[in-house]
Amino acid sequence: MNKKDLSESDICDKFIRPAMEAAGWNGMDQIYREFPLRAGRVVVRGQKAQRDKRTVLRADYALFYKANIPLAVVEAKDNQHAVGAGMAQAIQYAELLDVPFSFTSNGDGFVFRDATLATGVLEQTISLEAFPSPAELWQRYCAWKGWTPEVEHVAAFDYSPSKTPRYYQLNAINRTVEAIAGGQNRVLLVMATGTGKTYTAFQIIWRLWKSGAKKRILFLADRNILIDQTMVNDFRPFKGAMAKLSPNAKGVERVDAAGQVGAEEVTLAVNKTTKQVDKSYEIYLSLYQAVTGSEDEDNIYRQFSPDFFDLIIVDECHRGSAAEDSAWRDILTYFGSATQVGLTATPKETEEVSNSHYFGEPLYTYSLKQG
Repeated sequence: MNKKDLSESDICDKFIRPAMEAAGWNGMDQIYREFPLRAGRVVVRGQKAQRDKRTVLRADYALFYKANIPLAVVEAKDNQHAVGAGMAQAIQYAELLDVPFSFTSNGDGFVFRDATLATGVLEQTISLEAFPSPAELWQRYCAWKGWTPEVEHVAAFDYSPSKTPRYYQLNAINRTVEAIAGGQNRVLLVMATGTGKTYTAFQIIWRLWKSGAKKRILFLADRNILIDQTMVNDFRPFKGAMAKLSPNAKGVERVDAAGQVGAEEVTLAVNKTTKQVDKSYEIYLSLYQAVTGSEDEDNIYRQFSPDFFDLIIVDECHRGSAAEDSAWRDILTYFGSATQVGLTATPKETEEVSNSHYFGEPLYTYSLKQG
């Protein structure tokens, strides 16, 4: 067999993947071939729209420590290329996945780029047999992050086993969980409309709740449809531990995976007659108008003690919480000891109103242009 005659795909199958598996990487849930990053720009011509294939981005390999916790990318070339020929692409993909480790290979060996500088060397050529194990890269990664064992426990906690997040959702979720585990109490995420902020919020809550880092959570939104659809769709795995802070019940239309439309009731935490809140739930969702009013007795949120909630997620936070005299801000101030995460597509920054003044600079931004 002349290696020079092999295709890139053959090089991957005969040399690169076997080297990674020999180092201990599991082909089932740690090695992802042709990992999708960007599906390609949508180009509209007349009444038709299609993806521009020239703008599609896929990593030849993405390596994960565990599901949805990426560590490295590997760019492959055929043996007509030098061993480090794909490094520019590898670096680009590593930046998109927010990971410090990049590899290139032509089947003869690897060029290993370690942005953590764990050994004091940025790039080095290693043999096929010297590919690092998952444990080795994870140890370097945790040391680079400066995580304590307690932070590592939360930052590496399992995702909900639902749909796979897109790369930018992974970045937003992982950065937020890491920051909160490390003690940051105000977080701002800026993500363009239609890029999945609610699903991102779900995974953030899931991981912090299941890991024990946060035990009682409040999710605030400004439109009733956002609350109801969130409860029966993205937040459905919380059923049993989740309730809506509203005195009014109604059926909520839900479309299941098979496309069947049905109605189901959302669980309510407020007694219709007495207006008293059931405090036995762990996750509450509310329209902010439903828990605030002109009179103190209308402010349902004050039935909770100020330290009741550990975590508050504010969806579309630019609509109200940015203003210091808003009803949203009253709620956030009342629960000031809770960790608070603001989600927005359009952050407000004026002399009178500022998201970043309250939440700080965005921890992660996925702009409309990127989307």
